[in-house]
Amino acid sequence: MATTTPHRHSAAAEATAGGLTVFAAVLLFIAGVLDFFRGIMAIANDNVFVNTPNYVFKFDLTSWGWIQLILGVIAMGVSAGLVARATWARVLGVAIAGLAIIANFLSMPYYPVWSLILVAMYGFIIWGLCVVRKDT
Repeated sequence: MATTTPHRHSAAAEATAGGLTVFAAVLLFIAGVLDFFRGIMAIANDNVFVNTPNYVFKFDLTSWGWIQLILGVIAMGVSAGLVARATWARVLGVAIAGLAIIANFLSMPYYPVWSLILVAMYGFIIWGLCVVRKDT
């Protein structure tokens, strides 16, 4: 009769878990840099963005710029915690990615292609952080 320990994982499972966390960390850093630059663009020069006159969620572009800039800085900071495999960083990474998806969705009429790309990137980040169990 063979006995197995419930919390013993293979080296392949641990490598996969570490790889997905690093994937999410790198993607979170890149998406944070893109949000950071998008925020700077909106703060410095509003003429870069499309003007949508009848948009329901219309906000001042400078305000959106500060929101994107702050989310980008936080995302870059959390990615450093993910590289260190901190549990708080995984939780905060999912939260920041979720907030960034909402922010990019709401700002879609101003810069549609960039918003869609960032929504997809943040979706992959959430997937990468949630698919790996904590004990691996």
